[in-house]
Amino acid sequence: MTHDDMPRSVRDLLRGLDRAALASALPGETGVWPYASLVLVAVDHDLSPLLLLSDLAEHTKAIQADSRVSLLFDGTAGLDQPLTGPRVTVLGRAERTADERTKARFLARHPDAALYAGFKDFRFYRVAVERTHLVGGFGKIRWIDRADLAAPQTLGLAEAEAGIVTHMNEDHADAIQLYAGKLLGLDGAGWHMTGIDPEGLDLRRGGQVARLAFEAPLAAAGEARKVLVALVAKARAVT
Repeated sequence: MTHDDMPRSVRDLLRGLDRAALASALPGETGVWPYASLVLVAVDHDLSPLLLLSDLAEHTKAIQADSRVSLLFDGTAGLDQPLTGPRVTVLGRAERTADERTKARFLARHPDAALYAGFKDFRFYRVAVERTHLVGGFGKIRWIDRADLAAPQTLGLAEAEAGIVTHMNEDHADAIQLYAGKLLGLDGAGWHMTGIDPEGLDLRRGGQVARLAFEAPLAAAGEARKVLVALVAKARAVT
């Protein structure tokens, strides 16, 4: 991993995982204490982590007192030597959001969350990223500010995403299976698409998630169809 590759590594890791450890400052009778817990995460097009939290949870009480949080995205699963693998700590501020598009993106990533997302004590939050700390393995360590992450923005893609995902799942399930089986080498049937952003698309099968990166970022939302068709041709060419 070169110095120039590190921002892309951060983006790939955040977008490729569906959970993180959330750390916040929990107030108490004996002062403020660091508090960490496991949360489900989706990541928006601009790289902002999206959370669904209960008002009754300890981390929500902490956020209400101090919006500063950090999230650890751990990409070391399955490694014999975990400390050689990548992980990213995100520093930012968590704020409640009522934006319907981001709610839909989270629920597409975590369909089972729809069972409780409508409860009165659950709220959606967006974390405005300020800095990230990447540890890509031994000696591969760097602080990266939000401005240097340079997440590509594709005009109109965020607004078109839900329609693209629905169309692919309903009309092109065979293509999605090709993506998973041929391009990513994943076993099993029943994969479905949960999201598409400028740099790739997200898949899910039960409790397993996967990400297929594009060779180049989408320059416009209208390019999505061409790229998705090209990926089918690429998958069919795999022997």
